[in-house]
Amino acid sequence: QVQLVESGGGLVQPGGSLTLACEASGTIFSITRMGWYRQAPGKEREVVATITSGGTTNYADSMKGRFTISRDNAKNTVALQMNSLKPEDTAVYYCYARLGIANYWGQGTQVTVSS
Repeated sequence: QVQLVESGGGLVQPGGSLTLACEASGTIFSITRMGWYRQAPGKEREVVATITSGGTTNYADSMKGRFTISRDNAKNTVALQMNSLKPEDTAVYYCYARLGIANYWGQGTQVTVSS
């Protein structure tokens, strides 16, 4: 079992920045991929960015150049630096971890981009 706790969401103006953080606990030694997904009202959950234990990253096209994912394997954390935020980035952001064939999710943190 893996527990994921996110932090760092909030309200930010368009063009602003936020950093999300997620800490994993539990059976963490076999976590392979970690990442972030988001879900806006009325929309399906979508991938934002993922990172492997070796540091290989993948981003959704709309986030490339604006978001940066990073991972600290020693601290069992994953972070998402979000820059140049847009109103359409408003969503609940979920931390994700993959352990074997199982997927684990955090409780989500709200990000609202509005003036």
